[in-house]
Amino acid sequence: MQKPHIFLEQSLKPKSKMRLFFSCLFLVSFLNVFSQEEKAPATETPKVKIDSLYREDQFYFAVTYNALNKGPDGLSQKKFSAGLSFGFLRDMPINKNRNVAIAAGLGFSYKNYFQNLGITGTSDAPVYNVVSYSDVSTNKFTQYLVDLPIEFRWRTSTFESYKFWRIYGGIKFSYVLFDRSVYKDSDQKVVIKNNQDFEKLQYGVYISSGFNTWNFYAYYGLKPLFKSSAKTPTETIDMRTMNIGIIFYIL
Repeated sequence: MQKPHIFLEQSLKPKSKMRLFFSCLFLVSFLNVFSQEEKAPATETPKVKIDSLYREDQFYFAVTYNALNKGPDGLSQKKFSAGLSFGFLRDMPINKNRNVAIAAGLGFSYKNYFQNLGITGTSDAPVYNVVSYSDVSTNKFTQYLVDLPIEFRWRTSTFESYKFWRIYGGIKFSYVLFDRSVYKDSDQKVVIKNNQDFEKLQYGVYISSGFNTWNFYAYYGLKPLFKSSAKTPTETIDMRTMNIGIIFYIL
């Protein structure tokens, strides 16, 4: 009776070992899967940050036609008188929606005027005469200025779009850094630099309006280009400038 008992005990022992082996294998697999699920980070959709304090700080570039108003009798312009301006404007919104603002900036301008007001003599003692185009081959004066524009702004902009309608208007102060006039006829060529009769400090009002990059621009000078001492043989030169063209705003 002793031998069967030993045989039965030995036959059952491998089966217990197999069950124990598979149970351990299942437990290790379960723990491994569970630990991987615990460590895997959740995928999140990136959030878009909304700039609720946006500003329309801008670089600007303008191309204009320079017209002369209130000139002496007989004054006219024959050729295209071009002007160029560029600079930077700092935007300062004044309402919650940030579509109304004040802006101030700094810029530079080049203004060229072809006309028939002949300037001869010297920079200290210039002489002015309205001449005939048939008598001169070249007659113009040029100014280089530093500009300080201050403007009130209204626009339809939002923090999501850089394309919007705008109406900007204000006043611009300018200081003449350098001026040059050229008069040439069949007998002489006269070049005068830094004419003492030009008003160094200029100012006027302007407006720009349009959509996105392209905008209409107009400026009217409130101060005469020449001092009251500048006169033709018959009258004082009370000439103003008006610039009309297009202005580009670049963010």
